Amino acid sequence: MTPDASSTPSVDARRAAMRLCALARTDELEAALEALDAPGAVADLRRPETGLVMLRGRIGGDGRAFNAGEATVTRVAVRLPSGEAGFAWHLGRDAARARKAAILDALFQVRPQAVAAALAPIGARVEAERAAQARRVAATKVDFFTMVRGED
Repeated sequence: MTPDASSTPSVDARRAAMRLCALARTDELEAALEALDAPGAVADLRRPETGLVMLRGRIGGDGRAFNAGEATVTRVAVRLPSGEAGFAWHLGRDAARARKAAILDALFQVRPQAVAAALAPIGARVEAERAAQARRVAATKVDFFTMVRGED
């Protein structure tokens, strides 16, 4: 694979791409990989593993941390034939989804613009869902005001 005209993608751009992978459904990741003509011979550096992570929270005025509970996550690491390694952690037990995200992470290091373009429909869906949620919340908004009375 030949790299795009740009050099190494920025950390922020890679983080944004992985955010979209984390929010994507399995079929959306599959569509992105098909659009990129992903290589078939991807080696597993770390096969998909499912485990638990501790969720931490903060509450109160002092913000002391506490353990809120555990969440199931699946992690995977892959290597492309050209040598780039990709990593992914996903909530839940969907190993195929995590592996596809890891492949997209590895491809992002080689072709950042192409991967960003392939993930654009996911970003559009996520933004549309966020806007719809904002509209639903705005419909229930109550504006309180204070009325000054003459006796005070």
